[in-house]
Amino acid sequence: MSLFDPARLFGLAHPVIQAPMAGVSTPALAAAVANAGGMGSLGIGAASVEAARQMIEETRAKTSGLFSVNMFCHAPARRDAAVEAGWIDQLRPFFSEFDAAPPTDLQEIYRSFVEDEAAFRMLLATAPPVVSFHFGLPPRDWIAAFRAAGIGTMATATNPQEAQAIEAAGVEVIVAQGTEAGGHRGVFDPEAHDPALSMPVLVSQLVQRTRLPVVAAGGIMQGREIKAALTLGAAAAQLGTAFVLCPESAADAAYRAVLKSDQARDTRFTSAISGRPARGIANRLARFEGGPVPAYPVAYDAGKALHAAAKARGDHGFAAHWAGQGSPLAREAPAGDMVRTLVAEAA
Repeated sequence: MSLFDPARLFGLAHPVIQAPMAGVSTPALAAAVANAGGMGSLGIGAASVEAARQMIEETRAKTSGLFSVNMFCHAPARRDAAVEAGWIDQLRPFFSEFDAAPPTDLQEIYRSFVEDEAAFRMLLATAPPVVSFHFGLPPRDWIAAFRAAGIGTMATATNPQEAQAIEAAGVEVIVAQGTEAGGHRGVFDPEAHDPALSMPVLVSQLVQRTRLPVVAAGGIMQGREIKAALTLGAAAAQLGTAFVLCPESAADAAYRAVLKSDQARDTRFTSAISGRPARGIANRLARFEGGPVPAYPVAYDAGKALHAAAKARGDHGFAAHWAGQGSPLAREAPAGDMVRTLVAEAA
């Protein structure tokens, strides 16, 4: 008997979901995964409404398959002028290395979906097959509106309490994000205690506590790990780092090079880059232990400015090279071939 039931996940043909990596996922990547029978994803939480619309329309033009659109549902930033000024001062020596001036002040570089009704209306109008949520949940009436429009819904949980809130809100699928996962930790409240559950532990707990399908996420790079997740009771597996080296991703040459290097063996959580905990390949900014750090995504304004200054001098030691603990297992292949390889390995 197969461990995978397509009926549990919007008719998904194979238990492979490409994670919605903002800045890395592209319409070409999402479409290639979808055309191979997986679920492609677009990370549009940091995009303008018009740019997001264009990405959705471009993806739909490339595939009739299943893809999701991911939105950031963080609490709007609590601004603190003193903390922001102090953070700029702490980063000033780094800027000086590259003969660059730090920003005079910081901006909240994108809005949370929870307060962006224009983005909500755009999603209803474009009607992607699935909408997913990270860092929390949008208003319940928005979730109900998506479901009434025939749009599937998913949301990230890092612990059983968040999963319970997701189920109570009417979302259809829970993405169980273990600490192995690359990119931003999907905690609802970054100030609250994080039990830091691994993917196998979290999946095992959630499948015992919820009637909803649970998608395993965190450190998964090979088909045998997908099979292990299905054995634990997961409905499918979500992989991010495994798709970064695909030619369809937007990862630049420096990102690809570091992911293929021995440096990829050291991934760690840092809030210094964006203001929220995120796992990436360790570099100078990830190792920096100053503080306090401004709220997300205000701190990202400084992090991006510092990366730009360093990159202009050929230094990539301040980039957001998000990656999971399985990074040393990353492989290069077209996305469609990657899906087919993963499916064959899982079988």
